[in-house]
Amino acid sequence: MTIEEIREIVQLFTESGVAELEVQRGDNRVRIRRAAVNQEVIVPALPHAPVLAAPLATPLVAPPAAPAAPANSPAAPASAPASPLEKTPSQPLVDERHEIVKSPIVGTFYDAPAPGAPPFVRVGDRVEPGQVLCIIESMKLMNEIEAEVAGTVVAKLVENGKPVEYGQALFAVLPQ
Repeated sequence: MTIEEIREIVQLFTESGVAELEVQRGDNRVRIRRAAVNQEVIVPALPHAPVLAAPLATPLVAPPAAPAAPANSPAAPASAPASPLEKTPSQPLVDERHEIVKSPIVGTFYDAPAPGAPPFVRVGDRVEPGQVLCIIESMKLMNEIEAEVAGTVVAKLVENGKPVEYGQALFAVLPQ
């Protein structure tokens, strides 16, 4: 690898915003990693996904503020804020007993091998180490994400076709 190629790789890395990049050509290998930023972001829950508080490697743009309640709607009762891991009727409980499968790369999450095909796994399915859980598409490459432990899938934390960040939680698995 020439110094000019390395400069080009660094420039692409800087412009892309990815957390880590590794390039290997023959015996030469370059790995670039951003310094970790311990920023805690609490993402609002979707109706079918639990809320998780997780440190992020890179800062995210805050989601738009929730629309204000209409003037004629009844006010919600005041209560203490819910814990990020608190169980609600529409959410499974995700806790320290669960193994969290995280995205190793930035890309697009797909839960099935092809459009219209059944998903690789569903909540409640038993998985074995090495079993494919999903695909993350990154730079036109399809990367299979595999289970690292045997257990039961207790939560799918990302919608099909949605973008994911490096280190973002994808699944919660209860180890067996």
